[in-house]
Amino acid sequence: MESLKAVFWKPDPKEQMRKCNSLLRSNQRSLDRDILRLKQVESKTRTLIVAASKRGQKNPSQAKSAAMETRTFAKELIRVRRQQQRLATSKAQLQSVQMQVSEAFSVRQIEGSIKASASIMKDVNSLVKLPELTGTMQQLSNELMKAGIIEEMVGDMIPEVDDMEGLEDEEAESEVDKILGEVLKDRTSKVPSVPTDQLADDAEVEDTEASLEQMRGRLEALRN
Repeated sequence: MESLKAVFWKPDPKEQMRKCNSLLRSNQRSLDRDILRLKQVESKTRTLIVAASKRGQKNPSQAKSAAMETRTFAKELIRVRRQQQRLATSKAQLQSVQMQVSEAFSVRQIEGSIKASASIMKDVNSLVKLPELTGTMQQLSNELMKAGIIEEMVGDMIPEVDDMEGLEDEEAESEVDKILGEVLKDRTSKVPSVPTDQLADDAEVEDTEASLEQMRGRLEALRN
C-alpha cells in the first residue's frame, strides 16, 4: 500500500532526474545553435566591413558613406561578440547546474533525502532571465522545486540590454578602431571617424541604411 501511495502521490526521483536532464540537454543544444548562428553573423559582418572599405577606396565620391557604414558594421560586430561571450558564459553555468543536479540526485539515492542548493538556485535564477532559455529554464525550475533542489521560483525575464550601452563615446570609438584594425589589418588606409555633421548625400544614406536594416533584421531574428 505504501509503495502504491509513493507512486501516485510522490514524484518519482528517477522520472524527475530524467526530466531535468532532458531539459538541461535541450537548453545546451539551444545555446550551441545560437552560438553557431552568432559565429555565422560575425563572419558575415566581417565581410561587410571589408566590402564597405573597398567601396570607399575605389569610389572617392562614396568615401564618407562607406566610412560611416564600415564603422556601423564594426559596432554590430562588437555587439555580436559580446553576445557570444554572454552565451558562452551561460553555457558554462548550465553545465555547472547539470553537474550539481546529478550530484544532488545521487546524494538522494544514497541518503534518502535532498537539501536545497543555493548555488543551483543562483545559477538557475541567472539563466532563466536569458531570452534564449526562458521557457525551458522555467520548466526546469519547476522540476527542481518539485525535487526539493531549489526552494523558490526564479525571477521573471529581464529585458535584454544593449551590449554597447554604458560605454562613453570615446571608449566606444576606441573599440570600433580596434575592430577595424583587426579586420582591415592588411590594408594601409584607416577608416576615419565620421562626424555627425559630415553625412553623405541622401541616396548614399538610403543605401547605407538599407544595408544596416538588413543586418539589424538578422540580429533581431537571432535574438528572438
